[in-house]
Amino acid sequence: MNHRAVIFDMDGVICHTNPYHAEAFKQFFDKRSIPYTEQEFIDHIYGKHNSYIMKYFLKKELSDEEVKELEDEKELLFRTIYANHIDPIPGFLSFLSSLKDAGYKTGVATSAPYLNLELILDKLAFAPQMESVLSSEDVEKHKPNPEVYLKSAKNLQVLPTGCVVFEDSFSGVTAAVNAGMKVVGVLSSHTKEELPPCDYYIRNYHDIDLETLDRLFR
Repeated sequence: MNHRAVIFDMDGVICHTNPYHAEAFKQFFDKRSIPYTEQEFIDHIYGKHNSYIMKYFLKKELSDEEVKELEDEKELLFRTIYANHIDPIPGFLSFLSSLKDAGYKTGVATSAPYLNLELILDKLAFAPQMESVLSSEDVEKHKPNPEVYLKSAKNLQVLPTGCVVFEDSFSGVTAAVNAGMKVVGVLSSHTKEELPPCDYYIRNYHDIDLETLDRLFR
């Protein structure tokens, strides 16, 4: 079954990190007296890359160096807040093990910086089960551009049509669809109505098994 692969986003898909990202952004914005609403968090933070987020909320153009400095500050704040709360979405680790037992290739493709991914990989210790691990530093164009998923498929040596992606955000689902892949929507942060149409939906990994996954490939 090595012609099939499953690729996971990280935030909201492997771990429910979004509430901790939200808290980090709130502290980051409050420090600068930047106004925000909860709806703006939904529309302009979840699933978005930091370069977009910073420019949207600061309401000005930023150089790459300025974005990197702001991103580093916010993501360090996130890691400090989240470090003692790392916990996978229910059923993820056992589902991943079942995929490996069945011969699937697997990968992670996140828009988050590698240090965030490393924090979760180290805590949950599933890195050896992944044949491809990509973070924001590994691509030039971020979701909804499909680059991270197309590069994952290349790393996994599987055609895009042989990949199923697990995603939780509008931009992430769009990226996977743009890559020509099947998509499972993880409803950790959004409702079905808030996402582009997916091939299947789960609340957590107890809602899917290998038989259901196999049907998606067919």
